[in-house]
Amino acid sequence: MIEEQYVDIQLLLALVLGIATIIVLVLRTRLDAFVALLIAALVTGIVAGQAPLDIVTSITTGFGNTLASIGIVIGLGVGIGKILEVSGAANSLAMAFLKLFGKGREPWALGSVGALVSIPVFCDSGYVIMNPLARSIARVKRAGYITLALALGCGMTLTHHLVPPTPGPLAVAGILGADLGALILAGLVFTILLLPIVIVYAKWIGPKIEPSMNESVREVVYGTAQAQSGHRGGTAVADRGGGRAGTGADGDAPSMDVDNTTLGTPPEGAAPHRVGAFVASLPLLVPLLLIILNTVSGAIDQNNQGVVGTGEYVPSSWAVPLAFVGNPVVALVIGVILAVYILLPRWTPRSKVQGWFAEAAASAGLILLITGAGGALGQVLRSSGVGDALAEAIAGTALPAFLVPFLIATLVRLAQGSGTVAMITAASVTAPLVGSLGIDPIVAAMACTAGSMVFSYFNDSYFWVVTRFAGLDGVAALKGWSGITTAVWAGSIPLLFIANAVLG
Repeated sequence: MIEEQYVDIQLLLALVLGIATIIVLVLRTRLDAFVALLIAALVTGIVAGQAPLDIVTSITTGFGNTLASIGIVIGLGVGIGKILEVSGAANSLAMAFLKLFGKGREPWALGSVGALVSIPVFCDSGYVIMNPLARSIARVKRAGYITLALALGCGMTLTHHLVPPTPGPLAVAGILGADLGALILAGLVFTILLLPIVIVYAKWIGPKIEPSMNESVREVVYGTAQAQSGHRGGTAVADRGGGRAGTGADGDAPSMDVDNTTLGTPPEGAAPHRVGAFVASLPLLVPLLLIILNTVSGAIDQNNQGVVGTGEYVPSSWAVPLAFVGNPVVALVIGVILAVYILLPRWTPRSKVQGWFAEAAASAGLILLITGAGGALGQVLRSSGVGDALAEAIAGTALPAFLVPFLIATLVRLAQGSGTVAMITAASVTAPLVGSLGIDPIVAAMACTAGSMVFSYFNDSYFWVVTRFAGLDGVAALKGWSGITTAVWAGSIPLLFIANAVLG
């Protein structure tokens, strides 16, 4: 009995030291999260008493299996996002949302725009693209820029953390074995329910901290007539949007035209390229609908066969075509084809398109490596018995099991700043628990992603993107951006309890 307790303590110590290794290496050394996760896997396996060569085997097996399930999807997803960005399609969707919500509801419109755009586009670049729209609206209203900037930024945070095919949630789905269509639906539900928190907080805090806006940014947004004398410090942030969402000739209405020269060499006399909102939505909506249709049809087919939850499901003949086109790889290939051939003009050269895909692949490269390393850590946790020991320890407490990944993601996010690293780490630790504790994979995935939203501050690159463009410094930046991200993190906790009650 004493020896068994000693083994359990050793295994749990291996887990603690593994997570500590990640945090210390990312914060205190020049190594990145990819290397930190691999070293953490080695530390965990060694402390747990696993044979050295078995640790290496677990790492390579976990890395390969994870990327096999999700690597292609991440690559295709970022490709779609890049074409949406350069073609002006993202801006067309933004303007459509503004018209849909109507005058006086601009925070709701921008929060929704942010949530939609950030599904395929990284929130950092998405915010740069969409921020001129917020500035144009504020310039017309002569007030309210901070409210709009926060609503836009946190709307992007929601889907960036919660909804595939954003790379972080995709990685979590692969590591935990969660159904991608079901996770998309759950993420969208969470986003819709959390968006009111974003708007209420932005409308509450925005007017309070707008007087603290840097004078240089105030002048860019409102003009010299609105700029107050003196300067509170900070750096001027220019209107950057690649010419896709600047102001029109009158300085008020934003223009959705794209500078043709950015898309190639246009024919003589060609009008500025413009993409309608409906067409702009197709490369995003079609793959999502196909994936969701696959999930729904599969659930119906399993229920008809009476094999729900048995693992013995073989699709019926009518469900096979839907399972094929709704497979995430096939669905996103369709999305890429739509993006290239309906969003870009005919005269865009092949070299330009290939260059954009190369840029997208470069931006996804590190995330792919981190995702694979997270899968490696998860495999070590399984193979060494650490996962089983953690499951037994949780079973002996009153703590709901699904809160474990939530708390791990929260801790790692606070420690090192990256939401993607936080949710992948939490998923890696949680993966061995899903079966043994009976946690629904969707609930576990949502716990990982929601926990990673907490208190974005100085160690988060997106913190600097939002606060620099908003012209916020110091306490005002913390009240505005760190506060709003913590508000949606807190709002997700009761939703997780409800999700566990429904799905668990």
